[in-house]
This record gives sequence, structure tokens and C-alpha cells, in this order.
Amino acid sequence: MKGKNFGLPQKHRGTEKIGDSYMYNSDISRQHRSPLMMIARLKFSSLSQCFCFCLMILALSGCTLAPEYTRPEAPVTASWPSGPAYKDTTGKPGDVPAADIAWRDFFVDERLQKVIDLALANNRDLRVAALNIERTRALYRIQRAELLPSVNAGATFSKERVPGILSGREQPATEELYNVNVGISSWELDLFGHIRSLKDAALQEYLATEQARRSTQISLVAEVANTYLTLAADRELLKLAQETLRAQEATYNLIRRRYEVGASSELDLRQAQTRVDAARVDISRYTAIVAGDENALTLLVGSPVPDGLLPTELNTVTMLQDISPGLPADVLQRRPDILQAENQLKAANANIGAARSAFFPRITLTTSIGTTSEQLSGLFKSGSDTWSFIPQIVMPIFDARTWSAYDVAKVDREIVLTQYEKAIQAAFREVADTLAQQGTLGDQMAAQQSLVEATAESYRLSDLRYKRGIDSYLSVLDAQRSLYGAQQGLIVVRLSRLTNLVTLYKVLGGGDSE
Repeated sequence: MKGKNFGLPQKHRGTEKIGDSYMYNSDISRQHRSPLMMIARLKFSSLSQCFCFCLMILALSGCTLAPEYTRPEAPVTASWPSGPAYKDTTGKPGDVPAADIAWRDFFVDERLQKVIDLALANNRDLRVAALNIERTRALYRIQRAELLPSVNAGATFSKERVPGILSGREQPATEELYNVNVGISSWELDLFGHIRSLKDAALQEYLATEQARRSTQISLVAEVANTYLTLAADRELLKLAQETLRAQEATYNLIRRRYEVGASSELDLRQAQTRVDAARVDISRYTAIVAGDENALTLLVGSPVPDGLLPTELNTVTMLQDISPGLPADVLQRRPDILQAENQLKAANANIGAARSAFFPRITLTTSIGTTSEQLSGLFKSGSDTWSFIPQIVMPIFDARTWSAYDVAKVDREIVLTQYEKAIQAAFREVADTLAQQGTLGDQMAAQQSLVEATAESYRLSDLRYKRGIDSYLSVLDAQRSLYGAQQGLIVVRLSRLTNLVTLYKVLGGGDSE
């Protein structure tokens, strides 16, 4: 469709007598008219039909060719697994979902709360996630702005030499042309929803980054808490090793004095020395482990953690009681990683609409109004106003790339759908594994506590028999080793129980709200 430029002569209806002559009313008012006002007051009667046409196109372009979105069925069972490892996996009517429990209400320890606050303020991964939100928001605004025309103002000046054979004169002529205009350039009328589909895809990508930030925060809160608890457990193990070393040194000194007077054999002395050296090895090992835990916590927090906020042992850390797992259908659809995968699925669905629209005509519009004159002083004078209206329609006839692009969009959606289903299955497994561990940790805790008590009594009796000369020091040595290992195991089980609570809170979607 071709466009034409028209010069519209100015028409004056009224005149007014001034002295012995008549002047047009428009000539009188032009004396008080600025150049910008001249452009604004150019006659738009010839363009009214064009703008009405554009409004009609806009009214018809509210739809897209994207397929209707329906949330896929979750490829998991409607309830959590059951069996010997699972206990109390069914929720109760009054239970509060983990996603609705603020992390301050779950982590009630004040020092841990302050450490989490520092992490939320300084962690670099969380900052990157927040910056990604700002970036995708700006990209969405760019794509949304494609629905609106871009209005630009321009001014041009051209000067050229025209030979006499072309100018109609015997001599060559130099022509000058000045132009000032305001207009719209190549505005696509989104009749078949191409731009709207791309805008919808950009919106879903933006929402996906918001869910990614939530997921990053949930993981950060849980990781900070687990690292904090691990540091507390390792410090308690270090303290246990130090206490064991002091006890072993006292025993070694006692046996050495007995050896010096001939009451104990050299074998007893060397056996006692082995326990002293073993305790020293454990102290060196746990000292390095504690330092590594502190470094890991510093990295997560993003800044050095004050010593007053660091834990001393697990007993000083208070936590919320057990939380209800709820139902899979309710829990999994509230996890931000699954919501992120669903947003990406919706974006892929919208891209199919953009690919479909490529099979239909594209309509673009270029239009402008302005003023043109051969002299600079002639701009904005009567008869110098111009306008142009250039609609264009492009009808695709044959382009093999269009079909390929459509196939790519459909395959991309299938890929994202598979990733969405896998995200649900992975989340289901995370919750199931955590529930299985939770169901057995209670029995482990009771058994380990009983083991510590039994080995402590065994050590007391063995030491008493040795001092009375009834038994050798080897039985005392074995009882000490068993007691030390049982005490270490109890600390590890207690740590596992606390980290299991944190992990369950995380996999159920808790930790986003404060």
C-alpha cells in the first residue's frame, strides 16, 4: 500500500479592514503565534479518519493466538508415602502450613535471628537475584511499550544543485528545503497479537525471576540456619574432645605414677598414652572444622559475624516444634521453585502465540505532520503545513523459516513442561526424604541416649574393677572408647534432628516471609 505526501493550502474565511486595506484574520493572529503552537494548530481534519481507523484497529487487537493455558496435572500421588519410616505424615485441621510461618516465628533464637538478618542484608546471591528482578522488569516494560507508538519530532535541512535541464531553466539552480515535523514511524498495529504474546512471555519471565528470588531467600535462610547449627555441634564436639583429653591426661598421670612404683605395667601406661594422643588428634581436627564452619557462615552472611552471635553448643539454640507437612497438592503448588517453573511454562505458551501470528499479515503505520518551506523564515507561514499517512501491510506468502520457528516454539513448550513436571517430582522426593528421616530420628535419639547411659555405666564399672585390681586396664580403655564414641554420636543425632526440622521447613516452602 503506497502513501502520498500532500501540501494543504491554508484557507481563510474572514477578513478585517485595517486602514485602507483588508487583512485575513489568520494573518493578524499569526503575529502572536509561536512555532510550536503553529505545528499544534495545523489542520487535523484530514487526519481524523486516519486516527479513527487506528482506534478501531486497537479495539480489535486485544486477543492473541496463544493456546489457552491449563495447569498440567501433577505427576505425583495425592498423599505422602507411608511405611515404617513415616510417622504422622497426615496434617490436622488446625495445622498452620509451613509457608505461612514466618522465619522469625520458626527460628526463635535471638542470636540466630540476627545472623539471618545479616545474611538477608549482605548475601551476594540474594542481591543478584534481586537485581535479576529489576532487569527482567525493565525488559518487560520495553516489550510492553511496543504496543504504543513512538512519537518523534525532527527537523531537516537539504541543499542541492539542480542542473538546468531538470530545473526547467537555462541555468543550474540551487534549491534549499527546510522541514519540521512530528510523527509516528513504523508503528505495528498488533491485530493478531504478535506483540501482546511477546509481552505476555516477558511478563511471565519477570514473574519467574521473582519466584527465583523467593527460592533463593528460602534456601539462604535454611542454609544459614544449618551452618549455624553445624558450627554449634562442631564446637560441642571440640569441647567434648578437650574434656576427654583432660580426663585422659589425668588417667595417664595416675598410671605413670603407679608404673614408677611398680603397681602398673608398661602396657597399661602405653595404652593410656594412646588415648591421650587420640584426644589430641581430635582436638586438632575439630579446631580446623570449627574454623571452616565459621568461614562458611561468614560467606553466607556476606560479612564477618560478631563473636557474640556465634553459638557455643547445640543446647543453647532454641527451635520451633515439629511442623505439619500438609497435603502434596497444597504444599507443592506454593513452593517458589515450582511456581517459577510454571511461569516459564506460561512464557513458552505465549511464545507459541507469537509464532502463530507470523502466519498472518503485519500492518504498520507511519504518519507525520509538519511544515516545509524553501526558506527558513517561511516555516510556519500560511500554506507551508504538510502531512503524510503511510500505512503498510505485509502478507506472508512463503517463508520456510516461519514453520520452523513455530515447530521450535512447540518443542520448547514440551521441554519446559517436562522440566515443570520434573520440578514437582523433585520437590515431592525432597519432602518425602525429609519426612522419612524425621520419622526415624526420634527412635535414633532415644536409642543413642540409652547407649550413652549404658556406656557411661560400663566405663564406671570397668574403672572401678581396674582400681581394685580385678580387671586389666584394657577393659577400661575399651569402655572409654565406647563412651567417647557414644557421646559423639549423640551430638550428631541431635544435630540431625535440628537440621531435619530446618530442611522440612525449607522444602515445605517456609522462609520467605519475615
